[in-house]
Amino acid sequence: MWKEQDNKLKADFEFDDFVAAFGFMTQVALIAEKMNHHPTWTNTYNTVSIALSTHDAGDIVTDKDHKLAKAIDKLL
Repeated sequence: MWKEQDNKLKADFEFDDFVAAFGFMTQVALIAEKMNHHPTWTNTYNTVSIALSTHDAGDIVTDKDHKLAKAIDKLL
């Protein structure tokens, strides 16, 4: 599901509707805040696109990104 591209971990998630997509984003936001590691993301109707990189490390993919991706996957 996640692919590493342009020094980012990227994934797209599709849901039944906007409410389900927004609920997913809310859950991700709570996890990201606890981890103090926040995604770059967009939402268009039922699709959420997420890109993860570690800004403190020079915008590259680090263990923090892989940990957050793993936590996000557990929500599905």
